[in-house]
Amino acid sequence: MDTGLTDPGAVRTRSVPHPTRRPGERPVRRLGALLVASLLAGACSGGPTGGPGAGVAHTASSGPPGAVRTASSGPPGAAPTVLLGVDVPFLTALVAHNQRTLEIVHLSEGRLVDPELRTLAAAVAATEADELRTARTWLRAAGRPTSGGHDHHGHADAADLARLREAAPADVDRVLRTVLVEHQRAAADLARAHRAVGGSAPVRALADRVARSRTAQAELLAAGAVR
Repeated sequence: MDTGLTDPGAVRTRSVPHPTRRPGERPVRRLGALLVASLLAGACSGGPTGGPGAGVAHTASSGPPGAVRTASSGPPGAAPTVLLGVDVPFLTALVAHNQRTLEIVHLSEGRLVDPELRTLAAAVAATEADELRTARTWLRAAGRPTSGGHDHHGHADAADLARLREAAPADVDRVLRTVLVEHQRAAADLARAHRAVGGSAPVRALADRVARSRTAQAELLAAGAVR
């Protein structure tokens, strides 16, 4: 399952061995191991890395009205990224979502009991940090703000962060699952909506990966909650 972006310079994480079925092992744990392995693999492939605007130059657009062309410094003949009008709101919302995800994961660090949940949280953070760099690079190259926009529907809010921050040690796993599952479902909805309306091909591809990865993460979080 491809849950990230492809770039040989992206952050590398340790690969997860293919799980084997042990006698009496519950199916959901096997499914969880497979999905977490996929998420970690996706976190190994990200978008542009390096300093702000690395490898990207802002040029005049020759595309549709309202488009902003950002040319990559990749191999000769590489197609440039053209941000259309619908791309900018999506990327801005994605920045806000991923920033909030990283806050959520940070609040749970060192407090989670379930080792599978710890692994999943680390994979989520790695994947979304890569996406965050990509979205900011594209927005910066287009001359747009990179700080993120308003919260979208279902996006975890300050009250959710407070619940997680104040959770008793025995409740942290449960609260994280509750907060993060809805947050990730909202991101999947956001990405599917952008994928449906169009936009530039690279941003649609990013939206497709976001939709698939967040759906898988939400399913895994929900499965763990009823284990």
